[in-house]
Amino acid sequence: PAVKLGNASASLLHCNRRITWHDMCMPLPSSVHRCLGRGSSPVKFIVAVIKPFKLDSVRDGLTALGVQGMTVTEVKGFGRQKGQTEIYRGAEYTTNMVPKIKVEVAVSNELASRAVEVIQQAAHTGAIGDGKIFVLDMAGVVRIRTGETNETAL
Repeated sequence: PAVKLGNASASLLHCNRRITWHDMCMPLPSSVHRCLGRGSSPVKFIVAVIKPFKLDSVRDGLTALGVQGMTVTEVKGFGRQKGQTEIYRGAEYTTNMVPKIKVEVAVSNELASRAVEVIQQAAHTGAIGDGKIFVLDMAGVVRIRTGETNETAL
């Protein structure tokens, strides 16, 4: 087939019919449509921003609960504390961004409240800057390798 390049978009001519890039996208499998089409969320996405030295206790607690995977990212940010004051070589200076760890886990609805409880207990120091836990509804989950969806994909 001949390739015709337009202004900002490209399309293919096949049998005198213009086929756009959108037409060439593969349709989603029916399992994905079933996974994304439910009214209520079968899975919760939990994001916790914690102090770096608390990661091991959070990971151990979630593993003991049965959480099978997590994503951990080193991040920087600030909340109510608005940064921190440090002393370096005798000089005091203020940093605007405080180093934190972001832990992300996807869990079934049944496990979500216990996972939040475990994270809160494991990350708690009682000091300013302990962090936050965010709980979000997920439309669905698909395991790329097998096509499994929702709880079975976790």
